[in-house]
Amino acid sequence: MGRNRRNNRKNKHINDDTKKITNVLLKVIFILVILFLIIVIFNIAKNWINYHTITEQYLENLNTVENSNEAENLDNQEASNTDTTFNLTAIGDIMCHNTQYMDAYNSSTGEYDFSYVFDDISYYIKNSSITVANLETTFAGEDKGYSNYPRFNTPDALAYNLKKLGIDVISTAGNHSLDYGFDGLSRTIDVLNSADISHVGTYKTQEERDTIVFKYVKGVKIAFINYAYGTNGITIPSDKPFCINLIDKELIKKDIDNAKSQNADMIVASVHWGTEYSTVPNDTQNELADFLFQNGVNIILGTHPHVLQKMEKRTVTLEDGSTQDGFIIYSLGNFISDQNADNTRTSIILDLQITKHTDNSVTVDNINYIPIYMYKDTSASSQKMKLLDINKTISLYEAGTDTSIGKNMYTFLKGELDTISKILNT
Repeated sequence: MGRNRRNNRKNKHINDDTKKITNVLLKVIFILVILFLIIVIFNIAKNWINYHTITEQYLENLNTVENSNEAENLDNQEASNTDTTFNLTAIGDIMCHNTQYMDAYNSSTGEYDFSYVFDDISYYIKNSSITVANLETTFAGEDKGYSNYPRFNTPDALAYNLKKLGIDVISTAGNHSLDYGFDGLSRTIDVLNSADISHVGTYKTQEERDTIVFKYVKGVKIAFINYAYGTNGITIPSDKPFCINLIDKELIKKDIDNAKSQNADMIVASVHWGTEYSTVPNDTQNELADFLFQNGVNIILGTHPHVLQKMEKRTVTLEDGSTQDGFIIYSLGNFISDQNADNTRTSIILDLQITKHTDNSVTVDNINYIPIYMYKDTSASSQKMKLLDINKTISLYEAGTDTSIGKNMYTFLKGELDTISKILNT
C-alpha cells in the first residue's frame, strides 16, 4: 500500500509538471502567433502606405511634368505672340594660376573654395537671364597635380563655385584645352556635367560634337557654338579629331546651318582668337567676324587676348537681302586671373538687352557693362583675391564708407574707367 501511495504521489507530480510545461509551451506558442500576426499586419500596412506614397509621388511627378510642359508651351506661345525681351550676360577668360588656388585652399578642411572672389559682383550675374563665360583651364584631376602656366589644371571646386555664381554656358575650346591630353579634356567635360554647366567647344565623342547646344530663355531658342585658333602646338589625337572645334569655315558653316535647321531663334558664337595682350583686333578677327555675321550669327563673343578689345553693334545684310542686328566684342579680357601685364586685371561684365519680335527678328536694344578689377590684397593672410565692382568701389571710397583699398588703388581705378571706355570704343 505504502509503495502504491508513493507511486501515485510521484505520478501526480509528473502529471502536474507535464501540465505546467504544457501550459508554458501553449503560452509561448500563443505569444509567437501574436507576434507573427503583428509582423504580418505591420508589413501589410507598410506595403499599403508605400503603395499609396509611390502612387502619390508618381501622380505628383506626372503633374509636375505636365505643368512643366504646359509652362514651356506657354512660354513658347507667349514668345510667338508678343515681343520677348531678356538679358544675356557675358564674361571673359576664367583663368586659375597657382596663386589663385593656393589662396582658395583651406588648410583646416583640406578643401578649395573660390566663392569669396565673386562676392562683390555676383549680383550682376545671378540676376541675368543667361550668362556665358570662357574656360581657360582644365579640370584634369588632383592626381595630375594642380598647375598653372604653361599647363593649367585647377581644383574641381572652381566649377561648382561658377555654377553657384550663375554661369549657364561655358566655352571650352581654347589653346589650353589639351594641356593634359584627351583624358584631361574628357575629365573637364565630366566635371562641368557634374556641376550642371552647359558647355560647348570640346567633346568626348563625334555624336556630341555634331549636337548643337541650345538654351531656352523665356521661350527664345538660343544656339551656342565655339571655336579656337589652336592648342599651343599640342597634337590633337588622330583618332579623336572631333574633341575640339578649331576655326574652320566649312565646319562653322555646317554648324550654323545645323542650328538654323533646328529653328534656332538666334546664334551666339564664342571664338578663341586674336593676339595676346593686344587691345586692338587683328585682320584675321575682322575677316572671320564678317564671315560669321554674313552666315547668320547674331552675337560674337571673343576670348583669348587676356585684355579687352572693342565692341560694336552692326546692321548685317544677309545673302537673301534681309538685315539683322549683329553685336561683337572682339575680346572680353580676363574675368579672373593673376596676370600682371597691362590691362590683364581689368575687364567688364557685359550685359546685352535682346528682344525677339513677333516677326521672329532679333534685335540688340541696349548694351551695358560693369567695369571690374581683379584685386589682390597683399596685406591679407588669406582670401587675397577679389573681383571689384570698380564704380561701386570708387563710390564707397569717396563716401568714406570703405577706404580699405587705399588712395593709390583708388586713383588707379579711376584711371582704369577711362582706359576701359577708350578700348571698348564707348
